[in-house]
Order: sequence, then structure tokens, then C-alpha cells
Amino acid sequence: MSNPIVSGTLFSDLVETLPDGTTRLPAAVHPMPDLLELSAEEVLARFKASQQQDFTAVIRALEDPANPLHQMLHELHAIAAQQPGNPFAQHRLFEPGALQAMFLDLHNHVMDHPVWRHPFFVRVFEGRISQPQLAAFALHYFNQIKNTRQCVALALGRFSSVMPLPYGVLNERVSELTQIVLAQLVADEYGVGSHAVEDYPTMGGLFQSTTHIVMYRQLFEGLGIPFEQQDVALLPGVADNVLTQRLVAGSEEFTPLESLASVGLGMEWGVPEFFSLLLGGMIRFARDNDVPLTQRHLLVFIAHVRYDVLHAIAVMLVTSFFAREERDIDAIKNATNTLMAGRYGMMTELYRHVFGEACPALAEIGLDPRYHLRDRRIETALRRARAQVAEGTVQDAAAYRARQDTPYVFAAGV
Repeated sequence: MSNPIVSGTLFSDLVETLPDGTTRLPAAVHPMPDLLELSAEEVLARFKASQQQDFTAVIRALEDPANPLHQMLHELHAIAAQQPGNPFAQHRLFEPGALQAMFLDLHNHVMDHPVWRHPFFVRVFEGRISQPQLAAFALHYFNQIKNTRQCVALALGRFSSVMPLPYGVLNERVSELTQIVLAQLVADEYGVGSHAVEDYPTMGGLFQSTTHIVMYRQLFEGLGIPFEQQDVALLPGVADNVLTQRLVAGSEEFTPLESLASVGLGMEWGVPEFFSLLLGGMIRFARDNDVPLTQRHLLVFIAHVRYDVLHAIAVMLVTSFFAREERDIDAIKNATNTLMAGRYGMMTELYRHVFGEACPALAEIGLDPRYHLRDRRIETALRRARAQVAEGTVQDAAAYRARQDTPYVFAAGV
């Protein structure tokens, strides 16, 4: 979306107030120039629609014989077709409408989860937050930001030459393509990448890469939080979410398909939506309270809105390689349900900590049964992981290690 040329009052390079009192965000800040004029529900609805449009465009491009990706996939199809019984030749990629139907089913499942409408996101978007509260949120959400890219790396390590795959001579290539997509996610998160020796950064350049962690610390600059105060012990709810993401991505308790779903569909699809709510709320807060935040300070939120849409589409394509049966779709949904339950628990804890008020847990909001977990692997794994956290990394670590309650909602009878 491009912004119209207008003349108004510029608070900072984040937002302009027009003569009629409405606001416009520059294209460099957000693809929706009227973000601050929308309700939270309107933001979510727009993103859901735009993601579906983006994926539909990718599907249509795959059907074009001139498209390089179409050519590559059909070369693999031709190889598989020469091997009797190779299921790659019957892949939904080559069945008109099948990949689109799979995407819409999974996308609707993920995006209709109540986590993206969590009261924390809505309250911040409406600007109902003070500077001390925003600082408290920034500090404790940083612990989530620090750990997510490691989960992608854990998932990347699940795909290898020794993993069981059904595609015969294509096994290695399918694994390799998956690794490529996940490696790009890791590279984007860490701000590093090179294809030639002469392009390799200097040692100083390497260690000063603009990672998402570095971008996040720029928010602390805007809020006046010195470096020595930026790294704090994890709140228990944040620790639960971090451990949940790491376990589904890297633990042998979960399959490579579940791992891939967790770092792709579970982590990526909702991020542009709720980061837009956080970004809009921080812009609104800064403008209304005359706090001099700029694009540089909020760059990590701006970047996630733009890049995570691309990430989600790429991971969706490689996820389809491993989802051949209906039970695979069920496994993907269960994995994303697990991730979203952990995130909901984290945001509920952040609401209590930041605002000093109670907020209903996931089990208290009448969660739709389709989001209930179908087994208790994560419950056992989380309790085991809690018991291993190092002293000082989580608030009241001794009590946290002994906790038995979990943030998940399980289906009846499991």
C-alpha cells in the first residue's frame, strides 16, 4: 500500500496527523497507513484477508510453466513418476486447488484462535498503557524475542540425510529444500548472510550484525532504559512459552512435521497481526504522551510485520511436503494449538505483571474444542524442562522448577 501525499502535523517519522484529525503512517512504518484509525478486529481481519490473497498469488504463480519454482517442482515430479509408488508424484502440489484448500483450512484454524485477540494486545493498541507499564512490557517481552530464533535453528536441525522420508531418490532434496527455507528464517533473524568469500563480513561486522535482538534494544534506547537494566529474569509465564516453543521445535517427543509447523504456521502467521497492534499502540502512546520514539526505536516491530508474511508462505510450501494424509493435518493443528496456548499463557501473565490486574486464563474463556490438545506430551515435557532451568534465569526459580500446573487446555479423556 502506498500513502497519499498529504500535509499535516508530523509527530515524528512514525505518524502524521492530518488537518481533519485523522492519522496516516508512512509506508516505511506499516502497510496500512490508516492503522490508528482501525479497531483491533479490523486490523486482524485485514491481515487475514491479505495473507490469503498473498498465498493465492503464490499458488497461481506455481501454476505458471514459466515460473522457476514451477519448473523445479515439476522436474522433481517427473523423477518421482519414474519410481513406482513414489508418493511425491501424487502430491497435492500437483492437484489443482488442493494446496489452496489445505492452506485455507490451516490458516483459518490458526487465525481464528483467541490468542491474537488477547486483552493485552487490544489494550495496548488502544493506547491504554503508561510509560512505566510499557517499559515493563518491553523488558519482559524481550525474553521471548531472544529465544524464538533459536527454535527455528532447532527445527532446522531436525531435517537431515538420516531422517525417514517416503520419497525415494527425492528424500535428500526434499529435506534440503526444507533446510533452505528454515535457514533463510534464521538468517533474517540474525541479520547475517553471504554467498561469496569476498562478501563475508569482517569480524567486527559479523559481531555487530543487525539482529532482531539488536533492533529490540533500540526500543530500550527510546524508553531510556540503560543497557545494564535490559536483561531480566523471565516471568514464569514467559518461561513456559519459551520452553513450549523450544520443546515442540527440538524435542524428540515431537515429530519433524510438528516441529516445522510450530516454527512456521504456529510462530509466523499471527505475528504481523499482533505486532501491528503493539506497534500501533506504541505509536499512539508516544504521540499522546509526547515521548520521542522514532522508526529506529520501533524497527523490530516494523520489520516483523513485513518479513513474517514472506516467512509464513515459504514455510507453508515446505510444510506441504510432509502433510500427505488427514492425520498429518490433525498433527499440524495440534502443534499450532500447543504453540498458541503457550503464547496465550504468556500474554495473560504479562497482563497481570504489567497492569497489576487479573486476566482470564485460556481455560477460563470457553475455548473452542478444536483448540484443545489431543495428547499430553507437552505437559510432561514442560514439567521436565522446568525442573532443569538454571538458578536466576526465571523469577523464583526454585518455585518454578517445582510447578505442576500448565497453560494448556486438553481435550476430554486425554
